[in-house]
Amino acid sequence: MKKYLGTIITAVIVITLSILSLVLGDLSLSSYQLETLGILLIILGCSILYCFIVGELSSNYSQMDKLWSIMPVVYVWVIAARGGFKERLLFIAILVTLWGIRLTFNFARKGAYSLKFWEGKEDYRWKIVQGSKFFQKRFAWTLFDFFFISLYQNALIFAICLPALAIMESSAPLMASDYIAYALGFSFLIIETVSDEEQWSFYKKRGELMKDGKKLEEIDYPYSLGFNTHGLWKVMRHPNYLGEQGLWLSIYLFTLSTEVVRYGFFHWSMIGSLFLVLLFMGSSSLGEKITSSKYPKYQEYQNQVFKYLPIRKYKGK
Repeated sequence: MKKYLGTIITAVIVITLSILSLVLGDLSLSSYQLETLGILLIILGCSILYCFIVGELSSNYSQMDKLWSIMPVVYVWVIAARGGFKERLLFIAILVTLWGIRLTFNFARKGAYSLKFWEGKEDYRWKIVQGSKFFQKRFAWTLFDFFFISLYQNALIFAICLPALAIMESSAPLMASDYIAYALGFSFLIIETVSDEEQWSFYKKRGELMKDGKKLEEIDYPYSLGFNTHGLWKVMRHPNYLGEQGLWLSIYLFTLSTEVVRYGFFHWSMIGSLFLVLLFMGSSSLGEKITSSKYPKYQEYQNQVFKYLPIRKYKGK
């Protein structure tokens, strides 16, 4: 029970804030916003069908991973164009575009994309999940592929862009909170970029050392550990995830300086970023379970370093 406590607390917080956002937030949309929403939903539906059909036919279930960094850029620029390229919308669109370029590049150098669009390197975790007892029946995995991989994840990256739709028609002038939101978003983007570069450099060097089947010894430390503990990874176990979540929470902050937020903080468009936090809680837990099973010293690292807080844990005698 103790090891699931963090996930349970996060889930309770996310659900509570989501309910407050729906109860206290203004759910009304203008006819023009509804028309824009319809266009976005058509794009979303096409993306869901593409990921499911291509994933099932190719048995490569990372189709959504390939689109993760692309679809939000499409959504926010559609909203920005429909909103007349207002300054606040351009702030969001530029920030999301920089994020998308960085993440697409990171996916590409890992082999995610191929000229044969249905191929490319698949996320190793899908094979592990697919191999579990629950998914031994093909029908069970097909349902998981449709409802979680294709539908839920597509819906999630659609939802994290909805703050832009919420403020699309706002005529409120730029305020200090907008610049703070942009500065926070850009800072989180830098954290994500730096941590991914550190991770890339670590595993690239580790791969070079292990060339020709060489087994790493103590002399090859820290590469012999099997996981990165340097740079930002020295003070946080998932600085890249912190950057990702922080950036999208920052996007929501742009709503606070507009008239769409009636109760100081809560608006329905924050739900996407909240559920993104929940997704990364589950994703990080799965990744750490796999890493712990491969590298015995990872548990010691877990005992010393928090997931997202850049401080060392207290260690008693």
